Amino acid sequence: MFALFEEAGKFQTGRILSEAESSAQIELESGKRVKVKSANVLVKFEKPSPSELVKAALAVAQSIELDLAWEFAPEEEFGFADLARDYFSDKATLEQQVGALYCLFEAPHYFRRAGKGRFRKAPAEILQLALAAIEKKQQIQAQIDTWAKSLIAGDCPPAVREQLYKILFKPDKNAPEYKAVVEASRASHTAPLVLLQNAGAIDSAYQFHWKRFLFENFPKGTGFPALAAPAITDELPLASVRAFSIDDSATTEIDDALSVQGLGSGTVTVGIHIAAPGLAITPGSALDQLGRARLSTVYMPGYKITMLPDAVVQTYTLEEGRDCPAVSLYVTLDEATLEVKTSETKLECVPIVANLRHDQLDTLVTAEWLEDPAFEHQNGASSPLVEREQLSFLFRLAKHLKTGREVVRGKPENFNRPDYTFRLVGNDGAEPTGHETVQIGTRQRGAPLDLIVAEAMILANSTWGNWLAENGVPGIYRSQASMAPGVKVRMGTKALPHAGIGVKSYVWSTSPLRRYTDLVNQWQIIAVARHGKTAALAAPFKPKDADLFSIISMFDAAYSAYNGYQGGMERFWTLKYVQQNGITEVEGTVFKEGLVRADNLPLVLPVLGSQDLPRGARVRVKLGAIDEITLDVAGTVLERLDTPDQSAEVDTPEEDEDEPSAGPIAIAVDMSDSGETATAEPPQQ
Repeated sequence: MFALFEEAGKFQTGRILSEAESSAQIELESGKRVKVKSANVLVKFEKPSPSELVKAALAVAQSIELDLAWEFAPEEEFGFADLARDYFSDKATLEQQVGALYCLFEAPHYFRRAGKGRFRKAPAEILQLALAAIEKKQQIQAQIDTWAKSLIAGDCPPAVREQLYKILFKPDKNAPEYKAVVEASRASHTAPLVLLQNAGAIDSAYQFHWKRFLFENFPKGTGFPALAAPAITDELPLASVRAFSIDDSATTEIDDALSVQGLGSGTVTVGIHIAAPGLAITPGSALDQLGRARLSTVYMPGYKITMLPDAVVQTYTLEEGRDCPAVSLYVTLDEATLEVKTSETKLECVPIVANLRHDQLDTLVTAEWLEDPAFEHQNGASSPLVEREQLSFLFRLAKHLKTGREVVRGKPENFNRPDYTFRLVGNDGAEPTGHETVQIGTRQRGAPLDLIVAEAMILANSTWGNWLAENGVPGIYRSQASMAPGVKVRMGTKALPHAGIGVKSYVWSTSPLRRYTDLVNQWQIIAVARHGKTAALAAPFKPKDADLFSIISMFDAAYSAYNGYQGGMERFWTLKYVQQNGITEVEGTVFKEGLVRADNLPLVLPVLGSQDLPRGARVRVKLGAIDEITLDVAGTVLERLDTPDQSAEVDTPEEDEDEPSAGPIAIAVDMSDSGETATAEPPQQ
């Protein structure tokens, strides 16, 4: 005797070995023996064999017309054998009965299950909705199949192209466009990104990187709403100084300026003047919400996305020829020893007499020109619009401040690598296309004008950080517990030491037009300037304010993303420069196992043959193929340029330890349905 039974939603057959009152012992065709509840046994039969029965029943099930079966079925609950007798004849065969069972079980939209082998027909209106849904699903699947075939054939459907970045990075995994990419990738055994590249979905490597960045960080676009810059209502005194700024020629957000008074008197006052949007923009206002949404200006070669609208920036920027509202820090020093005697913060209007541009003055304002009053350049270069004595004093002060910080740091700061500058020929600030000719220049880190500005800003940020803490007013601080490997810079609301800079505490407060944290800190500084010891009661952000922690978290994420994109675009244009200039070999230095840094380009790349060389070894490298999507280029060591005894150990700054050499792009297309993130592989050459 054989039996057909249901177990865990599946039908099985086997030979009955024994039966009890409520169960049966059944041997499956595989030889396995199972105990089955009697209620789960649906059919007992002597013949045919179970395999023959199942084969015949499946054929019968395929022949049953569901619409007709639904019409024949009674309104009340019924069994599968009842339907077989109504549909076929009152003497329905065993095969027909089991076929009806299979058919009913596989058509839940027509028949609802009411128990083991029992069913009830679905109401007509529910059935119509279910059938419409099934038809729609079939149409969608047909569309998915068509799109998948097109992708495999190398033709990207417009619907997939429109959803490209959503499919790759933030997909709706139920969307037909996403499913088409997955299906085509599986069928063609091709990585999703490579598949889409081959199908022409990515017209331009530059646009791919740009639109991906916008999709992830500016989904509503980079435009600004129509917001006017509010006027500063404070009656500010006019400062009796002649201040000047030092920036590069592309800078429009001029946040800071300097002034010097009292030279030759024995006591010198250095003024550090910061643009004061915080006097006009109030917390919670529309401009504040805009700044908090963007959190920082985004920089990249040839272009930038500003934190605030240009009209707002121009209202508060420290433009030459104007008396500009500013938060000023005046530091009084002994002219001979450079010892700091006092510091004072004022809210005032500051006359800006010049906007100096260091890219135009670096060849003139040299260390020798600043340190030797008798030195003159032989080319007859014109002097900057600032007294030479003022710049010379600021340079002397900057070197003094740097030396003092290095004592605290425990080692000197490393300026042995240049800063690289990028210029896109003919771009003029417009959004790049990716096809421009790129020029890469160098500026030595720690150049005199750079050092003057850097040390002045560190002085302001550390002085104001200490001042906020002394008055019990919280700020957004940057701190580093030690210089030990792996100890990172953290952001928080407590005034803690910054070992990497070598100061007691450090806030970002000197770029309020470009960084939201600086604007927040400026509000707090203004409160202390106005209210002194009672500022904690008047400041916009109170101690342990949850809003400050929220700003820190958002800023950390955004700033990291923005810096990552800037680094990626600098690498893109570096690779473009290599292509445009036909560079096939570079000389470089091993700075990490398997990685080489080019000597004259901002390029780090994995190099075969360098993994066994010591850090500091100099090599000539042959460049391989460039992938503009993954921003990848590899190399092979052609020869070592030094001998083992000549290699100098490379002092790698901590921020460079994680410097990428490119690598795969993490995409969100799941090829295994396991929830793991897929990784885009570069095309095979």
